[in-house]
Amino acid sequence: MVVGPVPGQKRDQNHPSTSTPTLDGWLWARFRTRSDAGTIRQRERRRPTVGGVTGSSPDPRPEIGPRDEINPRPETERPLASGARLEIIEPGALALIEDRGRPGYLEVGVGHSGAADRAAHALGARLLGNDPDTAAIEVTMGGLLARAHGRLHLALTGAPAPATIDDRPVAHATRLTLHDGQLLRLATPTHGLRTYVSLRGGVDVTPVLGSRSTDTLSGIGPAPLQRGDLLRIGTDCADLPAADHAPHPAPDPSGPVTLEIRPGPRAHWFDIDLIEEPGADRTTTDHPTATAPTWTVSDRLDRTGVRLTGTRPLERSTAYRSVELASEGMVPGAIQVPPSGEPVIFGVDHPVTGGYPVIAVVRDSHLDRVAQLRPGDTIRFAPAR
Repeated sequence: MVVGPVPGQKRDQNHPSTSTPTLDGWLWARFRTRSDAGTIRQRERRRPTVGGVTGSSPDPRPEIGPRDEINPRPETERPLASGARLEIIEPGALALIEDRGRPGYLEVGVGHSGAADRAAHALGARLLGNDPDTAAIEVTMGGLLARAHGRLHLALTGAPAPATIDDRPVAHATRLTLHDGQLLRLATPTHGLRTYVSLRGGVDVTPVLGSRSTDTLSGIGPAPLQRGDLLRIGTDCADLPAADHAPHPAPDPSGPVTLEIRPGPRAHWFDIDLIEEPGADRTTTDHPTATAPTWTVSDRLDRTGVRLTGTRPLERSTAYRSVELASEGMVPGAIQVPPSGEPVIFGVDHPVTGGYPVIAVVRDSHLDRVAQLRPGDTIRFAPAR
């Protein structure tokens, strides 16, 4: 029996009602106990949030369920599946299938989506000889337990989570082999938020609008992984590369994360600068972040956005306090300021439009850093170079 997270099928399981609380604070719940993981996992699907700001539209995706074969496509439209499978025993708080996303659909209201940490996803593909657009599993805050059916090659990238194969520790950013019946287990990352499990050949699910990615805001793509899913593995890959390990820089988990930004279209609406403390003396230093205030990542975050708290909320200048703003197009990394004054950095599953002013935009090459922020992390903004 093959069970795969493909839209259009039903699961034979009962799920929380639509009155389930929103995703706000789910990461802290994940820290405190694993017993709530099943309930927590559904929140990302029930009511979309933007940095903790609750949306109102339910997830339109049908849920999926076991069957002998799931929606097979003609062989000309899909990579040949290998005989190997990966069984999900425990998905952790949230496990999604992600590739490089689905660009080109903003005009019809569909965002890019894709892997939140693009560099980590790309590294996993290179280690395994995969096509760069191969789908991998994005695991948030660890907790994944999976069993091999057949022999699999895999790599773990992104947030470094202590991992074992049959209770034997294995290395990060290294090509690994999971033999038939062996168990892969991921613990909570030591720092960072999202770990990527890349499989040689990739996860073989039906593309939606040209992508196998899950968009948690629009509800497009495969549903989040659940206990009992049995994932098909493709064979669309090149020869294994000579290198089976990749050095990966370890960020300092104790220091503030620096995010470079460019001014947004409404930067002039605010008296307070994201980069400088009010009244800071720049004559005593040339370092761009020496006088920058620190911001703290709140527990209100998901793939749509990250809400920040600071020493004081951002307030509009007097001239713009009562100005209404028509909805404008949004991009990943846009820093929007809602009425609370707590800035929200948009992530990969951001809404395609928004009606709050955008004070700044995070440099594209720093969006992977945003993807790995977790509650309690501190950040500083600096001018983009």
